[in-house]
Amino acid sequence: MQVQKTLQDLSNRINALPQGIAGLHAVYHFVLSGEEGGTYEVVFADNQADYTMGVTREAGCKVELSDKDFIKLVEGRLNPTVAFVTGKLKISGEMGLSFKLQTILHHYQSQK
Repeated sequence: MQVQKTLQDLSNRINALPQGIAGLHAVYHFVLSGEEGGTYEVVFADNQADYTMGVTREAGCKVELSDKDFIKLVEGRLNPTVAFVTGKLKISGEMGLSFKLQTILHHYQSQK
């Protein structure tokens, strides 16, 4: 349940202070391996963030990594560039959205 708690905490921070996602309309799929593996969908629209387990829409960006590395990424304990280069993180889809995700995560890591 740590992945869902991490997503809920992130969503709460974003929805409380949505200026970090202002104007963004994007769908991300996080395909996680490990004990809490599965596909988690995060939607940014109308200055709000929402997540769900499973796929309901087509994603602009798909991110694949382990559940443990996902938590580290969201918490700022995993450098996304290093994780990508070393193969811990795989990205497909619109690369611009992957860079935007990195900006969003960095913004809300400082909002804890």
